Amino acid sequence: MEKKSTVKTFGGMQGVYSHKSEALSCDMNFAVYTPEGKGPFPVLYWLSGLTCAEENFITKAGAQRVAAELGLVIVAPDTSPRGEGVPDDPEGAYDFGLGAGFYLNAALEPWAKHYRMYDYITEELPALIEKEFPVDGSRAGIFGHSMGGHGAMTIHLKNPDKFKSCSAFSPIVAPSQVPWGEKAFSNYLGSDKTAWAEYDATALVQKQPSKADILIDQGTADNFLAEQLKPELFANAASDAGQAYTLRMQEGYDHSYYFIATFIEDHLRWHAERL
Repeated sequence: MEKKSTVKTFGGMQGVYSHKSEALSCDMNFAVYTPEGKGPFPVLYWLSGLTCAEENFITKAGAQRVAAELGLVIVAPDTSPRGEGVPDDPEGAYDFGLGAGFYLNAALEPWAKHYRMYDYITEELPALIEKEFPVDGSRAGIFGHSMGGHGAMTIHLKNPDKFKSCSAFSPIVAPSQVPWGEKAFSNYLGSDKTAWAEYDATALVQKQPSKADILIDQGTADNFLAEQLKPELFANAASDAGQAYTLRMQEGYDHSYYFIATFIEDHLRWHAERL
C-alpha cells in the first residue's frame, strides 16, 4: 500500500492510498477517513456513482465532521479498474467501462479480467483495510450513491453478516429493468437474465431479505428518477418480502452531491446506531 496524500481534518486524517489489486489486475486508489483516537472503529464503505472516483465523496459530501464525532472510519474506493490495458467503452460513453464498474464480476471478454468490482469490494479491499487501519471488521456497513447505491444494496443483501448496515442515495434499485443496467449487464454478463438477477437489489430482496433496516433517500427533482432509478420497484418487492426499509422522497432535491451533503449526517448517524 502506498500513501498518496493525507490531510488533517476535524481531528482525524483524510488519506488517499493506492495498491496493486489482484482482483482487478491493476493499481487502484482508495480514500480512507480515520477519526482521532486508537480505535478499533466501526467502518463504512462508500460506493460512488457513474463517472466518479475516490475523490468525489471526500471532497463534496462533507462527511468528515460527523464521522469524527461518531468515531467512524469511511472507506471510499474508485468505481472501476483503471490503467493501461484496462478496456473502456469503445464509444467512450460515461455509463459503461471506466468509471462504471457496476460492482459486479464481469463474465464476458474483454471485461472479465479486470472488471471484478464485486470481489474487490467484498473481499480484497476489506482485508487490506482491516490489516492497515484501526477498524473492527465485525462492525462494517455499506452505503452509496446511484450506481454505488445499487452496489451497496446488492452487496449488503448478498453479504448481510459482513456488511451489517446499509443505506443509499438515489440508488439504481432494479438495474435489470432500466437502460443503465441493461447496457452494463448485457455487456458485462451476457444475455442470460438469471445472471443479472444476482446483481439486482429488487430481484435479490425477493429471495433473500436481510435483517437490516435499509435507508433510501431519493430526490423528487432527480432527472433520472422516472427512467433509471424507480425506487418504487424495490419498495414494492421489499414490502412483499418482509424487508425492513425506509424510503424518504426528499422534495425538490436532485441527483447531485448537494443532495448527498444535505442528508449525509442522517446516514452516518443511521449506521452508527446500528454498528
